[in-house]
Amino acid sequence: MTDREGERRSRGGRDATGGETRKERIDRELSELLQELRVALPGVQFLLAFLLIVPFQPRVSQMTQFQQDVYLTSLVAAAVATGLLIAPAAQHRLLFRQRDKESLLRRSNWSALAGLVVLTVAIAAALLLVVDMLFGRTLAWGVTAAIAALLLCWWIAVPVWIRRRNPQDSLDEPSGREGDAT
Repeated sequence: MTDREGERRSRGGRDATGGETRKERIDRELSELLQELRVALPGVQFLLAFLLIVPFQPRVSQMTQFQQDVYLTSLVAAAVATGLLIAPAAQHRLLFRQRDKESLLRRSNWSALAGLVVLTVAIAAALLLVVDMLFGRTLAWGVTAAIAALLLCWWIAVPVWIRRRNPQDSLDEPSGREGDAT
C-alpha cells in the first residue's frame, strides 16, 4: 500500500479497489449485526418467559434437587443470554453520536458471540429439565448432549473452522467482496 492509499484509508476515503470506505464498512457491519440480533432475540426471550412461569405450575413441587439446580442454571443462562444479546442495541442507543462505532462494533460482536454460547447452555439445561421430568435422567442426558453438540457445532465450531480456512478481512484492508453480506 502506498502512503497515499494509507492516508486516504485513514481519512475514510475509498480504498484502491473502489470498495466501501472504512466508515461505510463499520456502519454496514454494525447494521448487519443488529439485524442478526433481531432474529435471535425472540427465541431467547420466549425461552426466558417459559422459564419464568415454571414455578407457578402445579408439578413444580415434585421437582428433585437435581431438577431444581438444572432449572436455576437454565433460568440464569437465559437471563444472561437475553442481556448479552440485547446489549448491542442498548449500547448503540446510549452511545448515539459518540463517534466510536468501531469499538461499539467490536464489543457488540463479542457480546453477541457470548450470548450465543450462554444461549446454548440455557437451551440445553431447559431441555435437560423437561426430558428428565418426562422420560428420565438417562434419556435426558443423551438428548441434551446431542442437541448441545449440534448447536455448538453449527453456531460456533463450523463458523470458526470456516473462518480459519479463509483469509481474514480486517477493517484496515479492503475486503475485495464488497457485495458480499457475510
